[in-house]
Amino acid sequence: MANLDEIDRKLLAELQAEGRITNVELANRVGLTAPPCLRRVRALEEEGVIRGYHAELEAGKLGFSITVFAMVSLKSQAEDSLREFEAAMKGLPEVREVHMLNGEIDFILKIVARDLQGFQEFLTSKLTPAPNVASVKTSLTIRTSKNEPGVPLG
Repeated sequence: MANLDEIDRKLLAELQAEGRITNVELANRVGLTAPPCLRRVRALEEEGVIRGYHAELEAGKLGFSITVFAMVSLKSQAEDSLREFEAAMKGLPEVREVHMLNGEIDFILKIVARDLQGFQEFLTSKLTPAPNVASVKTSLTIRTSKNEPGVPLG
């Protein structure tokens, strides 16, 4: 874990809330001048605390009206089998998140699709035949009431 002081935490909270903020405005909000603010942000980037900056897109406006969570069980949990499955998922743009789990289910995936037919095609042609897949259970998202990326810093 990074050794962060109060100013670093303020910087991270501001950037997490508004990634497009200018360095001058960020410096003002955390009580620094622009040059030390920029040095701190760059140090946080170099340490890997800040991994990147992203635009949050509205999936529905881009034609992706379906979000599905898929619980995947594998035939084998040997490390090479896990890595082979993970590599296959990285190559599928519809798969937006991949999390390995502890317990009965090996992975949970977040998948987007244009429509139900598109998801069914993805399921039968790409996910189910993926390396080492034993079973897939899916749940279609009805609505999302909270989607808060990042971590609590307050």
